[in-house]
Amino acid sequence: MTPAKTPQTLKPATAAKKLGIYLPAAPQDFHETELTRAEFNELQQTPPEWLAELRRTGPHPRPVVAQKLGISIGGLARGGITDPLTSEEITTLLLEPPAWLVSERSTQAAVRAEAARVKERDAARTASDA
Repeated sequence: MTPAKTPQTLKPATAAKKLGIYLPAAPQDFHETELTRAEFNELQQTPPEWLAELRRTGPHPRPVVAQKLGISIGGLARGGITDPLTSEEITTLLLEPPAWLVSERSTQAAVRAEAARVKERDAARTASDA
């Protein structure tokens, strides 16, 4: 007879990262308890109001800020953005982009274009080898 399996749990920091939220802005009870996989899936499928509001208005963690601005996380650091930003602050940056943001967005566009070129080249090589 096999022993009963314990459910897989996620630490609050891991759950926050997977949910795309800034952990210090989450409610205190979220900080204090680990989530089972079932509880985590429930949060994703039917987010409570606090989670929906946090995703909508922020503050957002760096990966989310970088994605919304269309730059890399390193680009945030080069631009001097080290603190989490709210959706309103992100919108302001997009409407009135500073020089560093314009530069980082063009760099990111060049990186994406190069990645697409390499992908096409590799696909053509694979097709010619077949």
